[in-house]
Amino acid sequence: MRRSKLQLYLDTLEALVFCGPMKLTRITYKAHLNYGSLKKILKDLVKNKLVEEREMKNTIFYAATPKARTTLAKFRELNRILPFTDAAEVPTIFY
Repeated sequence: MRRSKLQLYLDTLEALVFCGPMKLTRITYKAHLNYGSLKKILKDLVKNKLVEEREMKNTIFYAATPKARTTLAKFRELNRILPFTDAAEVPTIFY
């Protein structure tokens, strides 16, 4: 089943929040995304200060910011208050 844009963003944030700083390749595996899609998503997340780029030993790592953790917590709370009616609508973060 195809994921919504929101689901793709939440899956990316979830991977970074729960697994810590990672390189692009590792994020693609954890969030089940292709490289091109992930680059676009990370660009938006960095722009909105949900993810930060860190350079270590000439390699770029991506890490979730405190704002990302807060955002995920708010989505979980929203899901408790207003549960999704169709399993296809539920972002994978809520499984």
